[in-house]
Amino acid sequence: MQSTNQQINKSPHPFTHLHLHTEYSLLDGAIRLKDLFPKAREYGYKAVAITDHGNMYGVLRFYEEALRHNIKPVIGCEVYVAPKGRKDRSARSSREAAFHLVLLAQNNTGYKNLLKLVSTAHFEGFFYKPRLDLELLENLNQGLIALSACLHGQIPAAILNDDIKGAKTLAETYAGIFDNRFYLEIQENDIAEQTVVNQGLVTLGKELGLPVVATNDCHYLDPEDARAHDVLLCIQTNKTVNDTNRMRFSTDKLYFTSPEEMVERFRDYPDALSMTCEIADKCNVEMELGRRHFPLYPIKKGETYSGLFEASARKGLEERFQEDEIHKEEYAQYKERLETEISVIKERGFASYFLIVADFINWAKSQSIPVGPGRGSAAGSLVAYAMRITEIDPVKYGLFFERFLNVERESLPDIDIDFCMNRRDEVIHYVTEKYGGEDFVAQIITFGQMKAKAVIRDVGRALGIPYQEVDHIAKLVPDQLNITLEKALKIEPELEQLEKKDPKIGELLNIAQALEGLPRHASTHAAGVVISDRPMVEYLPLTKGQHGETVTQFAMKYVEKTGLIKFDFLGLRTLTVIDTALKLIREHLGTNISLAKIPLDDPETYELLSSGNTTGVFQLESPGMKDLLQRMRPSGFTDIIALVALHRPGPMESGMVDQAVKAKNGEIEVTYILPELESILRETYGVIVYQEQVMKIAQVLAGYSLGEGDILRRAMGKKDHKEMAAQRDRFQSGAVKHGIPDFKAKIIFDLMEKFAGYGFNKSHSAAYALIAYHTAWLKAHYLVPFMASLLSNELGNTDGVVKFIGECRARDIQILPPDVNYSKVDFTIEAESIRFGLAAVKNVGLGAINAIVQEREKNGRYSSFEDFCSRVDLKKVNKRMLESLIKCGALDSLGPRRSQMIAVLDIALDVGQAKRQERLSGQMSLFDSMARAVPERPRESALIMPDIPEWSELEYLANEKTYLGFYISGHPLDPYRDELLKMASVHTGNISGMVDGSQIGLAGTIRINKEIITRKGDRMAFLTLEDLHGSIEIVCFPEIYAKARELIDADSPVWVVGTLKKEDDKKINKILANSMESLGEACKQRVRGLLVELRGDSLGPQVLRPLRDLFNQHRGSHPVKLAVTIKDRGRVVLSLPEEYNVTISPELTERMNDLLGYAGLKVEYEPENNNSKLEIRN
Repeated sequence: MQSTNQQINKSPHPFTHLHLHTEYSLLDGAIRLKDLFPKAREYGYKAVAITDHGNMYGVLRFYEEALRHNIKPVIGCEVYVAPKGRKDRSARSSREAAFHLVLLAQNNTGYKNLLKLVSTAHFEGFFYKPRLDLELLENLNQGLIALSACLHGQIPAAILNDDIKGAKTLAETYAGIFDNRFYLEIQENDIAEQTVVNQGLVTLGKELGLPVVATNDCHYLDPEDARAHDVLLCIQTNKTVNDTNRMRFSTDKLYFTSPEEMVERFRDYPDALSMTCEIADKCNVEMELGRRHFPLYPIKKGETYSGLFEASARKGLEERFQEDEIHKEEYAQYKERLETEISVIKERGFASYFLIVADFINWAKSQSIPVGPGRGSAAGSLVAYAMRITEIDPVKYGLFFERFLNVERESLPDIDIDFCMNRRDEVIHYVTEKYGGEDFVAQIITFGQMKAKAVIRDVGRALGIPYQEVDHIAKLVPDQLNITLEKALKIEPELEQLEKKDPKIGELLNIAQALEGLPRHASTHAAGVVISDRPMVEYLPLTKGQHGETVTQFAMKYVEKTGLIKFDFLGLRTLTVIDTALKLIREHLGTNISLAKIPLDDPETYELLSSGNTTGVFQLESPGMKDLLQRMRPSGFTDIIALVALHRPGPMESGMVDQAVKAKNGEIEVTYILPELESILRETYGVIVYQEQVMKIAQVLAGYSLGEGDILRRAMGKKDHKEMAAQRDRFQSGAVKHGIPDFKAKIIFDLMEKFAGYGFNKSHSAAYALIAYHTAWLKAHYLVPFMASLLSNELGNTDGVVKFIGECRARDIQILPPDVNYSKVDFTIEAESIRFGLAAVKNVGLGAINAIVQEREKNGRYSSFEDFCSRVDLKKVNKRMLESLIKCGALDSLGPRRSQMIAVLDIALDVGQAKRQERLSGQMSLFDSMARAVPERPRESALIMPDIPEWSELEYLANEKTYLGFYISGHPLDPYRDELLKMASVHTGNISGMVDGSQIGLAGTIRINKEIITRKGDRMAFLTLEDLHGSIEIVCFPEIYAKARELIDADSPVWVVGTLKKEDDKKINKILANSMESLGEACKQRVRGLLVELRGDSLGPQVLRPLRDLFNQHRGSHPVKLAVTIKDRGRVVLSLPEEYNVTISPELTERMNDLLGYAGLKVEYEPENNNSKLEIRN
């Protein structure tokens, strides 16, 4: 490790910055580390400190960057000190709750104490801010230097309050805690109060013999950043620059000053300047990085990690032999590979790692928590398979351990685990409890950044610019992955023009660029969990997450640098879907299914896959993948593995996919440059699809070990030209030694190099292919439970539910509405139908649902609306909830119309409450007495329903949409289903497969998401169009919006024609509307003519003459065709002369059907000219 022990005083200008806030003083510090050190080098600084507010988020990154620039890192923190103790909660503001104090680590002891202090402040002292107190400082001050801080320090605050005695007492207290390590901090920043404080501090210093030190409390890098920093403070406090009562700095001098400027500012205090260098000289923290700290697996006395690991792996393999279809003659191959892997794992010191992973995975399985079959390269390990960490046999599927771990490559094992989304936290809780508690187990922090569009919105809000203008500017930023404002200004001409033309927009964009990329907030990483061998605070600082979980203050990359071992616990919704489906099958069909035992060669499953009917099937449901499935027609599990690997942009663009499809279907002959390649490439039809194939080719043809092959694979993937040149020589010389002509070796290396850039990890592909197969098998054999599970797990996602309801209807599965007499919480199965769960009803909480269901299960179904209101607990099921239940149809089975129940709702609640109270108090009403005395007389209802009609169909459906988020009893597009099949092939379900810029037509219902005023004062809107398959955003510019407004307000189906715009790497789509009209009108305009279906056996004057008369009575412009079908002879279509053209009307349709005795009239439509094509890559 490079030493940080440098002498600073040799600098020509004796000054070092000891009080500095980086970007990790979130929404306060604006100094980016990548900019800080070049500037420090430019100024000639030999050392710089980091003192972020109350946290150590950026400390390790700061440390590494400083050393990389040959600058000494001084590690510190500006902590918050609670004046009444860290556990006191009496303060009424953040200013009252804590004062500032700068702490700097002198050595490793000080650094470790700083870790503990800052962590304790987050766990025990958080109130407004993470606070520590004098008690903690007294116990953990060794190796720390303290500075009295800025105007918010406790001593400066006392001086400003004219409490000189109090200031002196405080100074003596701190000096007593930090023996010869406490300094009074002065600043020169043109703040009047600071001058007063400086004088008081200097006087105190002389009186008490305490040294004075100069700082600048740097918050931004350059003087011109002061305005941007002021805006940053407004973003932090949710204020605008125009607010008078807001947090602001009353100086613009808090930038990263040069030593010369500091000499000028502190010309009256030269000793205070030189003191900074003395302090920096004393600060020599040397972090121990790279040494691994494996967590401790609990073992018994006399046991060793290695011994336990070996025994577990060997025993596990024997158990696999007994369970799996492995031929005995293959046992030796398995055992030899197992021993090789055991040897590598032991040699690398990873035995305890495998024991821990196996422990929590097998615990999860024992608790019936769904666990994925594997993920990433770990699926290539036979040891992982034997210990039941993974469920893919790596020998059977040609997966390599060396892709995961090998002796040639120095790296940690990285086993990512998928758990059921709903129960992942249970596994984390188990790990926490077993491996030492929250002192030893933590999740990992992650930082959200101020990205291009978001920073424009933040800055615009802070500058007080109207939302509509800011929104317009933000939407001009192109929707590209990792777009920056600098790139956006080059790509989007309007953005550049606005910047130049409008000073206000120019300032907005200028400040936005200054703040772009800064961390905005901290949150908990979705997967990362760290387990330590000692209390984790000895290695890094900790904080609390939003849900009270322990979280590291270092991000993932820097956690790993400390040597701590991370595990990825991922939540995979598909595992939850599978688990729910299996429970439904067990509950409703009485069948227990073990997916581990289902055949992987099931014909019905491959038939389903080959049909492309894969909506809801993991990894295989996008439009592009459906098309690929239909083209390739998978016939074995290895085909699914290949599909998962192939369906990515690189292989699609390279031609690999087309080659594989044609070879699979026998359209082209598969040839191999060398016979040795056939066994390696046969399963992928001669195409190099997997990274493992590159490794194997290098082994077979050029004598590489698989570990060396992995290094070759990595070099090819990274396009490391220097390494590639060396590998080319190594490969070709090795191939020649194996008897392969040099020119063929060169060709093969070129092919490997070409395809390696697209090559996929086969281990990961195989593991995810297994999940895909399981979902496809469930859909093929247990369609109704599978669809019910999909719906249950998409309740929070309207588009998902709409998509799966559409799939159910397409597969003739009836979707039943929620019903208080039949529904449970989630979707359930009724015969071959699916019943909506009550959890789908908006405004009805889980407590209310449980009350309804439990009462029904205990005392039977509800017989009437009155019965329902008298039996449910109205403290849990309130009026608002009842209204939602009525309007969505959940009370339809009780008899009255929805309109009637709403009309008497208040009376029903009163009656129900009274009867419930009577029952609970043991009293009987007069009606009850009469009913008992005269059993043959039915009890009269106290609730009389008014004689009013039901709502219109439109209102009926609108309420379902409002209170469920979906249409259940019908859809506004239902009357147009036949027309739409003929008019358009595009809908929201397949639009993601269209090319950007396509001109398309869509039918649907419209709602306004947001209406804005443009800079010209015109109205435009962002709409949502919903059809039978999902929804999509429609951007309606002023001219179109003005024409369509009345149509939108009418809330009836529309036909929109526009341009498809794909965003965010094609995951988000929108339509820029060119026109909008009523769907009914659009259907009329696109009518091409009429087709009358006639049956030859019933033709004769009794049909033809009335038919002619009908045409004459309805003359018009639409041509007519007669389609005559004669049994066993065929069908002929005749076009009638123009004199028989008709006008289409409901009357014509009705009379025609009456005449024929069947529905024989069909309207023919002009199909929408979709100027587009499918893009098979989604």
